[in-house]
Amino acid sequence: MNKSFIILLLLFTSLSSQAQNQAHKKVLKLMGSRFEITAVSDDEALAWESINACIEEVTRIEKVISSWDENSQTSKINRDAGIAPVVVDKELFDLIARAKKISDLTNGAFDISYASVDKIWKFDGSVKDLPTAEEVAQSVSKINYQNIILNYDDHSVFLKEAGMKIGFGAIGKGYAANRGREIMRSMGIKSGIVNASGDLLTWGKEADGSDWTIGIADPKNKTHVLGWLNVGEMAVVTSGNYEKFIDINGKRYSHIIDPRTGYPVQGLKSVTIICPNAELSDALATSVFVLGKEKGLALINQLKGIECFLVDDHDELSYSNNLKLNYYKNNTVAEQDTTLYNVGHEKN
Repeated sequence: MNKSFIILLLLFTSLSSQAQNQAHKKVLKLMGSRFEITAVSDDEALAWESINACIEEVTRIEKVISSWDENSQTSKINRDAGIAPVVVDKELFDLIARAKKISDLTNGAFDISYASVDKIWKFDGSVKDLPTAEEVAQSVSKINYQNIILNYDDHSVFLKEAGMKIGFGAIGKGYAANRGREIMRSMGIKSGIVNASGDLLTWGKEADGSDWTIGIADPKNKTHVLGWLNVGEMAVVTSGNYEKFIDINGKRYSHIIDPRTGYPVQGLKSVTIICPNAELSDALATSVFVLGKEKGLALINQLKGIECFLVDDHDELSYSNNLKLNYYKNNTVAEQDTTLYNVGHEKN
């Protein structure tokens, strides 16, 4: 057998093995949102086993962090606000500790005690007039992440003021996506995607060996893409204000509220964060929205390995210093292969 034939044989074996890889996908509702879980493998049984294990993990996490489940540790913390500390599992304690660090980093633009807000802003068409300044101030009077007291000795959490509440709506799905990926990778899945309602986390490559390609949606048209990202092991999270808002006296008010002021944020239509960690991307997407374009970009440009892509209220595009996007004219989601992912219209 000559060397050329051996090389050709090895090449054929490699290509055959690669061709056996297939993307196995399941779409379902978890944590009250649409999840899409993909495992790329040449072992179909293992792929589905890993997907089901991911689902079990996300379901478990929801029971830990849910403020709607009366039996969750999070609900216990909220019930005992202003009364007594609550000892919790290390997992929940560490998640709260990380959330507080992001609050410090963003000067309170991100704050899990936002759950205590009195919802005077409603986006169901029922609000016709602006709330008064007094109503707005009262609505956010209990929000203050510095009043979340952590005791590292016994892993207890104490909300200092009665009426305070914590919630993980701006970080929980990102954390769940991280854990889902860890579970699937530990089972031998070398490539896949966990898409937690727009908190999208990839690793490895597509079944054909190419990089995952993520489309950034145009806020003006859901079927159009502003640019494409080639990603490997990365989280891409987009937050937008263009699907839930109210118009009062000719002015649009988004559903994203600044926890520091109680007023809807202005200036941006969408924020996309790209970094290896879905939990951090999730939290920073909300944070940059609240901070606004200039301060948001300034923050991201100081953080190593994190990039962002912004669309402001005038449809102008801005992005962090090291972000690289691929642009295509007249590009629509419908024109793309179904393995490509469009983000920007699931996460609110």
